[in-house]
Amino acid sequence: MEQKIGYELKYSNPHRHFLNVEMTVSGVKGDVLELQLPSWRPGRYELGDFAQNIQKLAVCDGDGNTLKFKKTTKDRWLVVCSNADEVVLKYNVYAKELGGGSTYLDVDQLYVNPINCCMYVVGREWEECSLQLDIPDEWRVAIGLPIIGKNKFVAKSFDHLADSPFIASGMLQHNSYEVAGVKFNLWFQGEFKPEWDRIIQAFTAFTEVQLDTMKSFPFDEYHFLFQICTYPIYHGVEHHNSTIIVLGPSYDIMKETKYYDFLGVSSHELFHAWNVKAIRPVEMQPYDFTKENYTNLGYVAEGVTTYYGDLFLYRAKCYSRFEYFKELHQLFQRHFHNYGALNLSVAESSFDTWLDGYKMGIPHRKGSIYTEGALVALMLDLSIRKDTSNNGSLDEVMRLLYERFGKTGKGYSESDYQQTVEEVAGKNYQSFFDDYYYGTKDIETYLKGVLNYVGLEIKNVRSRLYFENRFGFKVEYIKERSARVIEVAPNSIADNAKIKRGDEILSINGIRILGNLKEWCKYFQEETITLTINSEDDTHKIQLTPSDERYYRSRWPQSVLNPSEEQKNNFENWTGQKLS
Repeated sequence: MEQKIGYELKYSNPHRHFLNVEMTVSGVKGDVLELQLPSWRPGRYELGDFAQNIQKLAVCDGDGNTLKFKKTTKDRWLVVCSNADEVVLKYNVYAKELGGGSTYLDVDQLYVNPINCCMYVVGREWEECSLQLDIPDEWRVAIGLPIIGKNKFVAKSFDHLADSPFIASGMLQHNSYEVAGVKFNLWFQGEFKPEWDRIIQAFTAFTEVQLDTMKSFPFDEYHFLFQICTYPIYHGVEHHNSTIIVLGPSYDIMKETKYYDFLGVSSHELFHAWNVKAIRPVEMQPYDFTKENYTNLGYVAEGVTTYYGDLFLYRAKCYSRFEYFKELHQLFQRHFHNYGALNLSVAESSFDTWLDGYKMGIPHRKGSIYTEGALVALMLDLSIRKDTSNNGSLDEVMRLLYERFGKTGKGYSESDYQQTVEEVAGKNYQSFFDDYYYGTKDIETYLKGVLNYVGLEIKNVRSRLYFENRFGFKVEYIKERSARVIEVAPNSIADNAKIKRGDEILSINGIRILGNLKEWCKYFQEETITLTINSEDDTHKIQLTPSDERYYRSRWPQSVLNPSEEQKNNFENWTGQKLS
């Protein structure tokens, strides 16, 4: 079948970072044609304003005659067709950002997220379309779309095209593995020395655990597309039958700490193949690329995925118990050190990702669909297990959502999620949802209770940083010299002394700070100290006197002393590992 909508991507001077897009639309009917560039991209629930990267645009008919057009919104154009049955758009896109959801062009590669550089015909979004790449003959293409010719691919709709990023390069490294008849491709672009046996063993293990949990996979083939950078970066984005993951620096990825990050983001993004790409909130089924797609269900889309990403790695023995507990510890820290979680519920925080969800925002305003969403998913999973004597779990909830919604293409609602939870648990969960999803009730007491069911407790210890522990403020260093305040605990000694976010600490007791506030605070511990602070409009001194109060405590999961056989069985049922 010949596609009536086609895209050709080409370039001439890659060092300038301009990508040329030629879009051909045939079978045109009517006097006008409306063309829309998406305003946002799935996986990043905020407006992207991609049209700002278009430098110039021209429109003609199939014979090359110029057609008139005008812009009707910041990212929509109206073309006057003048009886043309074919319309050709030619425009260029500035492609210099290398990130999880961007488009990038240089002499070594063409990396494209079609969502931010391909327009669609309004009213014809569900037509099949083709993608042609004009690239060097020796380059390979890492992409999830079906191939129909030399560097030519086909998408069943614009939604399919937009959700199919690719990397074209002569430097791509490739390997693959197979689980349950599904081929999983590993593509690496950039400076990287992969330890293939180690990588494939780990990826096979966590993929097997995920498929065993969900029972079937949404796609016949899957692609992990890795952009490996020479500088520190960490980002992943889920797609139709692929994911883009950007990591760096190159030399750290196969080392212990960064390697666990590598596995963690990969496991997280793979579970998105079910949770979001198949099991999708009703407000986003289908996506509306012209405006915000508001939903409260980020606590499922990202929260449940964050929870399972690490748990699957522990079940697969890719993480030791120490590594898994370390991930839980980090969730605890992010939650209990974020006073905004007591002001805006995780459901409201999901809705407000479109407002300020990906930046710090004003002090103590909101929680996170990732952190709070994951912790409440943990609480929910253990609660269901406890209420059903391990005959039910969040695993079963997600399987049912996949069967009923993911496989049928229907979006699920908040009530669908709650009803499925209650069906599996065999009891009413209204108070749980009211308190922890739609309310801001402190989770610590409930969390301790469900952790005890699996033989765990929370070890609550003081922060190792004296100024956090005794005064209640956090800092970051400015070029290893002065310290900038980044957080202040409400009603703490620092807060009462009127220290605020953004203050720059220059000295302590007259001694200049040179990236060593920690050491000097420890040196003067239990004494009243004098800080010289550069604030917004002046420089002044503040005295701080320690008290018996403690702030920013550190919380670690650990096994209870002498766990019972029941607790040991519950832990093993939950994680597949033994509680020693």
